[in-house]
Amino acid sequence: MIRTICFKERRYIEELRILTRATALDCIIDERFDRIVYLIKEGDMGLAIGRKGSNIRKMQRVLGKRIEMVEYSPEIEKFSRNVFKPADVVGINRLDDGRLNVYINKGDLGIAIGKGGCTIEKARLLLSRYFDTDLGEVLAREDAHA
Repeated sequence: MIRTICFKERRYIEELRILTRATALDCIIDERFDRIVYLIKEGDMGLAIGRKGSNIRKMQRVLGKRIEMVEYSPEIEKFSRNVFKPADVVGINRLDDGRLNVYINKGDLGIAIGKGGCTIEKARLLLSRYFDTDLGEVLAREDAHA
């Protein structure tokens, strides 16, 4: 899916590259939750975050907004797990109508929803933008590994 990136988004992507030496594929300026969501190239996440989150703190100071990062993956299952991190995703189910249901470990449901639904909104934006898929429901499930 081809998407044009506006000047402000390009500026934020370049700022990330200069400060962290990591590559961002996309940047979403989310005014509703006063944050910037970066989509980081696969394998560059450690570089983008920095030691103990130092690069994220540096970016937040420079840009004056909350920074969130998601690692890209061409596989929708892995990408969905990355969007909901650090919540433990225990299953993903693609419905017949194209929507995606995500099953979260029962103890991590609050993390997966986020304050005011911000994590679910981030997942909706990214899944529709990169996989042309709508997020169905985020449901709690007992962890099968425990």
